[in-house]
Amino acid sequence: MASWNSVPLEVLYNVLGWVAFFSWSISFYPQVILNFRRKSVVGLNFDFVVLNLTKHSSYLIYNASLFFSSDVQRQYRQKYGLDEMIPVAANDVAFSVHAVLLTAFTLFQIAIYERGNQKVSKTSIGIVTVAWLVAAVCVFIALPSHSWLWLISCFNTLQVVMTVIKYIPQALMNFRLKSTVGFSIGNILLDLFGGVTNYGQMAVQSIDQNSWVNFYGNIGKTLLSLVSIFFDIIFIVQHYVLYPAKKMVISPNLDALSKEEALLKSSDHPHLDNV
Repeated sequence: MASWNSVPLEVLYNVLGWVAFFSWSISFYPQVILNFRRKSVVGLNFDFVVLNLTKHSSYLIYNASLFFSSDVQRQYRQKYGLDEMIPVAANDVAFSVHAVLLTAFTLFQIAIYERGNQKVSKTSIGIVTVAWLVAAVCVFIALPSHSWLWLISCFNTLQVVMTVIKYIPQALMNFRLKSTVGFSIGNILLDLFGGVTNYGQMAVQSIDQNSWVNFYGNIGKTLLSLVSIFFDIIFIVQHYVLYPAKKMVISPNLDALSKEEALLKSSDHPHLDNV
């Protein structure tokens, strides 16, 4: 079994991993808090949340299986080398568990808070349905030969596909409204920092082991970081450059929902207490 060659690099690996965990985990809370403060989810794309739940659920299956299952670990080393380290750390598993719980809670907020005429699209429902049907087929294919590594790799591929798809509805919604009102930029800034530190953690392991196997041995984690960083930059540009938030005075006689609608329909698309 592989071991660390450098204690400082091992310490840095763990530090970066847990920094990524806290950054990515905390990134869920600005949106949750924003929804709570507004008692509304208008401006948050529901497809983004639904696709996100499938993404994090599949990623949890991959991380937990590779981290805890000795059979999966054995198949990993048989494929990539007996001296290779497992590319999943405890912080990866902890993040996945937390992400599933917080995404599910956000869906609960969607169910109880004001959502206007927004709803989950049929396209999103179709994508999620097809994704889990494909996953079920992969399970039946893997069972006879006990191809567990191949099976969890299917879930890893699924989470990468969902990562790419999930950001698109929100980005298009921001473009269509010419506004980021209702979508927390705090979520994006923390997500960006988590993606950078997560990628850094993988680089540290590769440097210590003098091997880049963990980058393609866990291609899902690699692409997760790169895709997240790419879309985070898009959202940051939308929020701060393309559709900058502005303040406006609204009559105190309007109720909360009317104020929100006025903000969303305003040509200036002002900022509404984004966290």
